[in-house]
Amino acid sequence: MMLPPFQDETELIEVVRITAALRHVNAEDLEGDDIAIWEAAEAADALKLISSLPDGELSRCFIPGWGIRAHSSTDLLFQIAFCFRCNGARLWGPGVLGKLNRIHSIDSDSAPAQELLRRFRSAMPTG
Repeated sequence: MMLPPFQDETELIEVVRITAALRHVNAEDLEGDDIAIWEAAEAADALKLISSLPDGELSRCFIPGWGIRAHSSTDLLFQIAFCFRCNGARLWGPGVLGKLNRIHSIDSDSAPAQELLRRFRSAMPTG
């Protein structure tokens, strides 16, 4: 999956468990429960994993269950909402222009996608 060129400015990632999935097709912000903060190497590893997601065949549902908010030291850089059912990942945010600002196809069955989903699930609080 192609990420914005300013992805290298990311200092932390908020991991979001999306609670209102149907609103994310055109939403201005990512809504849900913040479940984890990934910083430094953990954030860089997550972005590397996301950028390695291969294309898939996009279906129509787009009911995302997980998302991220990528931040620089001062600003929100971009957001991604992931639907592992329909192979879709919506990328948007400040400065995300043109062909990047849309729903991208991903292969949800690929090893990188399964690893990303595993990381999301393992970030959930227990109890």
